[in-house]
Amino acid sequence: MATPLAVNSAASLWGPYKDIWHKVGNALWRRQPEAVHLLDKILKKHKPDFISLFKNPPKNVQQHEKVQKASTEGVAIQGQQGTRLLPEQLIKEAFILSDLFDIGELAAVELLLAGEHQQPHFPGLTRGLVAVLLYWDGKRCIANSLKALIQSRRGKTWTLELSPELASMTTRFTDELMEQGLTYKVLTLVSQIDVNNEFEKLQRERGLGSEKHRKEVSDLIKECRQSLAESLFAWACQSPLGKEDTLLLIGHLERVTVEANGSLDAVNLALLMALLYCFDISFIEQSTEERDDMIHQLPLLTEKQYIATIHSRLQDSQLWKLPGLQATVRLAWALALRGISQLPDVTALAEFTEADEAMAELAIADNVFLFLMESVVVSEYFYQEEFYIRRVHNLITDFLALMPMKVKQLRNRADEDARMIHMSMQMGNEPPISLRRDLEHLMLLIGELYKKNPFHLELALEYWCPTEPLQTPTIMGSYLGVAHQRPPQRQVVLSKFVRQMGDLLPPTIYIPYLKMLQGLANGPQCAHYCFSLLKVNGSSHVENIQGAGGSPVSWEHFFHSLMLYHEHLRKDLPSADSVQYRHLPSRGITQKEQDGLIAFLQLTSTIITWSENARLALCEHPQWTPVVVILGLLQCSIPPVLKAELLKTLAAFGKSPEIAASLWQSLEYTQILQTVRIPSQRQAIGIEWEVAEVVLEVFYKLLRDYEPQLEDFVDQFVELQGEEIIAYKPPGFSLMYHLLNESPMLELALSLLEEGVKQLDTYAPFPGKKHLEKAVQHCLALLNLTLQKENLFMDLLRESQLALIVCPLEQLLQGINPRTKKADNVVNIARYLYHGNTNPELAFESAKILCCISCNSNIQIKLVGDFTHDQSISQKLMAGFVECLDCEDAEEFVRLEEGSELEKKLVAIRHETRIHILNLLITSLECNPPNLALYLLGFELKKPVSTTNLQDPGVLGCPRTCLHAILNILEKGTEGRTGPVAVRESPQLAELCYQVIYQLCACSDTSGPTMRYLRTSQDFLFSQLQYLPFSNKEYEISMLNQMSWLMKTASIELRVTSLNRQRSHTQRLLHLLLDDMPVKPYSDGEGGIEDENRSVSGFLHFDTATKVRRKILNILDSIDFSQEIPEPLQLDFFDRAQIEQVIANCEHKNLRGQTVCNVKLLHRVLVAEVNALQGMAAIGQRPLLMEEISTVLQYVVGRNKLLQCLHAKRHALESWRQLVEIILTACPQDLIQAEDRQLIIRDILQDVHDKILDDEAAQELMPVVAGAVFTLTAHLSQAVLTEQKETSVLGPAEAHYAFMLDSCFTSPPPEENPLVGFASIGDSSLYIILKKLLDFILKTGGGFQRVRTHLYGSLLYYLQIAQRPDEPDTLEAAKKTMWERLTAPEDVFSKLQRENIAIIESYGAALMEVVCRDACDGHEIGRMLALALLDRIVSVDKQQQWLLYLSNSGYLKVLVDSLVEDDRTLQSLLTPQPPLLKALYTYESKMAFLTRVAKIQQGALELLRSGVIVRLAQCQVYDMRPETDPQSMFGMRDPPMFIPTPVDRYRQILLPALQLCQVILTSSMAQHLQAAGQVLQFLISHSDTIQAILRCQDVSAGSLQELALLTGIISKAALPGILSELDVDVNEGSLMELQGHIGRFQRQCLGLLSRFGGSDRLRQFKFQDDNVEGDKVSKKDEIELAMQQICANVMEYCQSLMLQSSPTFQHAVCLFTPSLSETVNRDGPRQDTQAPVVPYWRLPGLGIIIYLLKQSANDFFSYYDSHRQSVSKLQNVEQLPPDEIKELCQSVMPAGVDKISTAQKYVLARRRLVKVINNRAKLLSLCSFIIETCLFILWRHLEYYLLHCMPTDSQDSLFASRTLFKSRRLQDSFASETNLDFRSGLAIVSQHDLDQLQADAINAFGESLQKKLLDIEGLYSKVRSRYSFIQALVRRIRGLLRISRN
Repeated sequence: MATPLAVNSAASLWGPYKDIWHKVGNALWRRQPEAVHLLDKILKKHKPDFISLFKNPPKNVQQHEKVQKASTEGVAIQGQQGTRLLPEQLIKEAFILSDLFDIGELAAVELLLAGEHQQPHFPGLTRGLVAVLLYWDGKRCIANSLKALIQSRRGKTWTLELSPELASMTTRFTDELMEQGLTYKVLTLVSQIDVNNEFEKLQRERGLGSEKHRKEVSDLIKECRQSLAESLFAWACQSPLGKEDTLLLIGHLERVTVEANGSLDAVNLALLMALLYCFDISFIEQSTEERDDMIHQLPLLTEKQYIATIHSRLQDSQLWKLPGLQATVRLAWALALRGISQLPDVTALAEFTEADEAMAELAIADNVFLFLMESVVVSEYFYQEEFYIRRVHNLITDFLALMPMKVKQLRNRADEDARMIHMSMQMGNEPPISLRRDLEHLMLLIGELYKKNPFHLELALEYWCPTEPLQTPTIMGSYLGVAHQRPPQRQVVLSKFVRQMGDLLPPTIYIPYLKMLQGLANGPQCAHYCFSLLKVNGSSHVENIQGAGGSPVSWEHFFHSLMLYHEHLRKDLPSADSVQYRHLPSRGITQKEQDGLIAFLQLTSTIITWSENARLALCEHPQWTPVVVILGLLQCSIPPVLKAELLKTLAAFGKSPEIAASLWQSLEYTQILQTVRIPSQRQAIGIEWEVAEVVLEVFYKLLRDYEPQLEDFVDQFVELQGEEIIAYKPPGFSLMYHLLNESPMLELALSLLEEGVKQLDTYAPFPGKKHLEKAVQHCLALLNLTLQKENLFMDLLRESQLALIVCPLEQLLQGINPRTKKADNVVNIARYLYHGNTNPELAFESAKILCCISCNSNIQIKLVGDFTHDQSISQKLMAGFVECLDCEDAEEFVRLEEGSELEKKLVAIRHETRIHILNLLITSLECNPPNLALYLLGFELKKPVSTTNLQDPGVLGCPRTCLHAILNILEKGTEGRTGPVAVRESPQLAELCYQVIYQLCACSDTSGPTMRYLRTSQDFLFSQLQYLPFSNKEYEISMLNQMSWLMKTASIELRVTSLNRQRSHTQRLLHLLLDDMPVKPYSDGEGGIEDENRSVSGFLHFDTATKVRRKILNILDSIDFSQEIPEPLQLDFFDRAQIEQVIANCEHKNLRGQTVCNVKLLHRVLVAEVNALQGMAAIGQRPLLMEEISTVLQYVVGRNKLLQCLHAKRHALESWRQLVEIILTACPQDLIQAEDRQLIIRDILQDVHDKILDDEAAQELMPVVAGAVFTLTAHLSQAVLTEQKETSVLGPAEAHYAFMLDSCFTSPPPEENPLVGFASIGDSSLYIILKKLLDFILKTGGGFQRVRTHLYGSLLYYLQIAQRPDEPDTLEAAKKTMWERLTAPEDVFSKLQRENIAIIESYGAALMEVVCRDACDGHEIGRMLALALLDRIVSVDKQQQWLLYLSNSGYLKVLVDSLVEDDRTLQSLLTPQPPLLKALYTYESKMAFLTRVAKIQQGALELLRSGVIVRLAQCQVYDMRPETDPQSMFGMRDPPMFIPTPVDRYRQILLPALQLCQVILTSSMAQHLQAAGQVLQFLISHSDTIQAILRCQDVSAGSLQELALLTGIISKAALPGILSELDVDVNEGSLMELQGHIGRFQRQCLGLLSRFGGSDRLRQFKFQDDNVEGDKVSKKDEIELAMQQICANVMEYCQSLMLQSSPTFQHAVCLFTPSLSETVNRDGPRQDTQAPVVPYWRLPGLGIIIYLLKQSANDFFSYYDSHRQSVSKLQNVEQLPPDEIKELCQSVMPAGVDKISTAQKYVLARRRLVKVINNRAKLLSLCSFIIETCLFILWRHLEYYLLHCMPTDSQDSLFASRTLFKSRRLQDSFASETNLDFRSGLAIVSQHDLDQLQADAINAFGESLQKKLLDIEGLYSKVRSRYSFIQALVRRIRGLLRISRN
């Protein structure tokens, strides 16, 4: 044998068998369609294992040697490479195991290796002990599989309703096994396998561990034997055994013995039943066709010699070990023969069929009925199997029906015996010993058989044949209730038997007859018939001497006797010494009579328990009055046994509420139930548990039905015998009080729990075990109820004035246990989880308590300490929790075919236990660590949680934790096509499992370890996500929540892997979610093709048939947006509005935080309402009212479901949205190609819109969808714009304007440029998205403003796509001629913009109305976004439709008028601590919109018309300018992060107003003067503020911006000629005042020149520079720009003043003195002693103009160089050194530059460069403007001074004064004060000054300056401004300076 021996790591004696059992279960019990094929395969493969059944691989020398050397040479393991060395210890154990089970050495090694692998599932066991369990578990699986396969055969007794294919397959397979001698093998194994022998062997080799292990091994061995025996039973039921097999079975039964208690054990019972079913011929009574089919399948009739052989074997006089068993088999055979004899043509069998009587006689002689009663029916296993009961029922009824003569014979014999006994008694002799009691036994057997009815078969109905047709609809028997149909013959015979046996009943069989009736009365219909029988018997005409009527078996007789007995006892009053009297013999009644009474009482109890009619009829009978008589008897001295029966009968009467109330009163009155303690002796322990159980059950019921109410806490008074006494509290109240205190009761309950768990831990049977378990269950349930009700109870107690002190139960449970001196009460409760397999109810209650007390985080910490304090207990507790979670109901399908209620209940209980444990984990995880969940899920408790290293169970000694169990639940099924099994089969469980995992991933402490473990060890997310979306319509809510938690977890995973740069993980999940290609392995060979297909053009020309739907869209499809709404309530009695109110009052938050109605509470409220109604009418209508309550409750249940369903849909949608957002925002951009990205966003956007725009879609989902749409549109916009930028970088700047938008879809792309079209998705997709967005906005109607807020945001992002991106102003574009610009083709942006606006306008006024309304009122953010949207639309609306609508419908006026309201709010914002800044932002939005409107000429007119500037003039907020404190400005090192300083806030308010004024002044061409006049009024009404700004105390970016805007406005508004336009009625005084204001503005503006234009400016700028140093670079740019702007504005103002007020050169207004020295101090006159101190020096000299000219020329060149450099950098960003790139990025993004990718750095660098270029371009244009204006002003002044001015010291003073006067008149109109200055200034210009001016000017305006100016013109003005303007002015100035004045 050259092949190396390999070891199967799953153990060939266990793994494959486990697999077979699983597959059998899937196919037969779980009915999985795909399982049939798998089952067929595995059965073919493992057929030899079934044939050899339990045969082990033999020992083998070769294997022995191989294993011997395994520690050095190693062994090969199947499916693994190389060999594995085995430790010496394992080899030793393998040889022991091999000897122990007599198996091959390698098989032993396999078992040990598998044991090692499975060890984490069995904490506390060694691998050897686990191997023992696995060995027997393998055997059990084979036996169970065999049994299940045989049960699924086609046959005569039952059907499992499997598919014909499956039934044929299993029938065929099992037939083949039977042919190979299955019966013999089974019987041999049943004889050989013996628990005691196996235990002895194991004991010798130390193969037994703890008590639990012993119990598990013994259970497995017993189950193997049991399943083997039941296999034969199932076979015999379906198709009886052949002759040889039957003989083998008889042979086995011959040697069988009974258990200690006289009954057969389960195995032998099954085998007996198998034999009885072999002889079963009950089918003979069926219809002929079916009968003939059956006959041909019956070996009894088809096999030759069958009958002969069996008959002779059974006739054999050889005694069996159990004669009764032999008798049973003989009776069954006799009945079979009798049955066969009724068939046609069986004459050949006559010799046997005629022997049936004799055979029956033999059976009866061996006491067959006694054996059946004592050994079969009494057995605890008998009632567990429906077909055992049916077979014995058939046996007895066959005997009664088929052998009537035998029955008669039995009766005759009984009569005879009764006479003999009677005679012996009369003669005083002993009765003869030889008497037979067969009839008595038969009756007792019948009574015993039908006494229990676990399957509700009511087989006893066959004994009742109705004499009259029954009217009651509830009582319909098998053949009952139909008058015409005759009952079958068999039923007639049986009912005759019951009646005749009761006629002239001999006393010997009186009691057995009553017991038989008691059995036959068991069941609702049977009880009714029995009641009637006893009633009929009594009404006989025969009057008997005693006066008791009729038969002794009648109500009449019985109650008569009872009354006589009562009267008799009442006469004998008890003697004084009543205690002694108790023990006297009972008086006036013999033992026999007492037994008779007891039997009749038991019969009565049975009848009235089942039949309410009987209960009421007896109770209300006027003569019998049973309740009164029984109560009377109970007060007499009677034996305890009788007393017990009487009490039980009373209890049965108490089942009717009508009787119960009066019964309770009577019991109270008679004090039969004593409330006084009497000392008692200690009872036997079993009885003690029984008492505990009963008492606790009563307590449980009392507390369960108790609802704390306010009146319980107030003393109530009742009147008793004329005096007022305090009433007793309800029992529930007392129980609550005792359980919420350290009372003896609580003490006792906790000690009971401790004792209980101790006892259970022994795993040994003991007397009263069942009662102990029940007592513990009630005890735990009591604690549970207390926990549920304590909050309400304590709240009510606080409100009341009761002086009671209570403490929450969860705190009491933390107390010290006096027996152990430890706080171990909760630990004791938790230990019950360890018994979850054997006692699921206890585990359930325990889990519920733990779940309840875990909500408190203080308790959590303490519990963790208690749970982990003791290592062994800690392991046990962990194992208990895990075991409960693991209990995969391994047995869920063992007996399901019997539909056993108990099994189903246990499955439900186990399921609920798991739910509670998961809820416990979920609540614990919300508490701070350490908490229970962390302990149960295997996290570190002593070190920081985040340092945990989670492992698979068994690795590095890691135990199996709840986390492993949870993952295990979710993993089942993920290896197949169907996906996780739990999702379908236990949806709620799966949902909570996913939630726990999500919580672990979402919590910062546990996230790291959990996600690492899930990613590396489990590949959890990928394997789960591939099965999304789940589909389970039946459990839609759970399904949606499962998907939600899973998607949320996936979002976290994507985010984390992206952050940690685990690209392959991220990519794998993205492919799974986003791919629209069928998934195929990504091999290198195909990569190229695949990538090609994935590119855009590939997508367009690729065969679309191979595409699949993206998973992310499939998930969206699975969320049904429509929602069925329950029908509105239609009520006849209740008032609808009030009902709605009551429903609202009953609402509460459930565990998931949803508001639902508490149905139980509502029910209580409504029923109380109905109960409160008075009067007859109310009683009559009560049923109708109750029906209406039921309608209301159904409605509320529907409504709750609706709320939960909507909540689940919303949750799922939120999670889906989160996942989509994470994919788009957090995952590295380059993992999804740009085109794919757009296609994905397009698909998602279109789908999500289609779903929400559907008419059926629920409005509640709109907000989430709108949020998703917002994110998606934002990303679409970003993706398209990024693509645009990339294309613009590819080619020259203009290249991408020439794209044609539609080319993507219409024409093939041109060769040279592969990327064509506006966006990869093409513009038609963009239009569709726009239309859907607009439809969505309209769908929201009037409500849902917040939803629209998102949609406006989306629309803004969408419209941004058509906005031309920021482009660098390279000064090139201006070179084009006007014609070139006009004839250029329309670029893509304009086209898209044009189409967009056309689509928007197609929606007409409906859309306008919605947006305008939102802009005017509603939520702040909504208003801001609506305004932003209007702004955007108005800016591109060339037709001005929207503007027209705004002004015509009055919305514009509303917006303007609202500024006055804003004024009040804005004033409050200037306090140091503002309330909220919302008002500020809405104001900014409003002003931005108005400014946008003002940019359009028509808009500016509309605004002027609606008086916007007048409104601004009225606002007082602009006058509230805060003082700036330079100390605080620079002393505050860290300015506030978010809330701006008061000054900044003020600027945010003022600047928009100034901008609006400026824009209106600019764009109102036609009404310029009107506009200027209004603006002037605005300036004057806020003149204090304006002057404060013009004084410019501090120099900061903000203050410069203010100045720049303000000077701009003044330069356009404060001009001559404006005053005459003002429409105010001005008198002389006010005109003077106005002129004063204007003069002040002029003076201050001119004063600014020296600050910003003179040499002073450098110092300021330097100072500012230091101040900015810490701030951004861009701040510096802003400041520079503002300064230049101020200078430009002031120069423009000077120019305007000069031009407007001096029509001729001779009369020029001189704004500057003829001095070129620039020494004038900023604050006033220069400090020269020579110069007179006169106002003359307030006018600046011309020197400042020259200085400004030079300065600007220098600036121009530095800006020009900077601009050129930046442009060249922009063109070659990729070539820039990294440091420079970093620097550029930091000015845009100060922090985190190092974390972004290079590509992103380039994007930021480009953004910064574009900004710099555009800033420089603006500066250049300002410099150019300043230069031109300066030259113009200089020229005008020089011309005046050098040509027209008369110096004061010249002769022609008259002329001079005249000129001055004239000049003054000219200026009067606009600047009175200034004119005084001008005049005084001009009045003293001396000749010397003029000469000095000329000399200085020649020096200052030298060659170099002129050259510079001409260069500037050459460089810039050609393309930008008036070409050759500078040149002309330079020439003129030069000319002026050459003129000789004299």
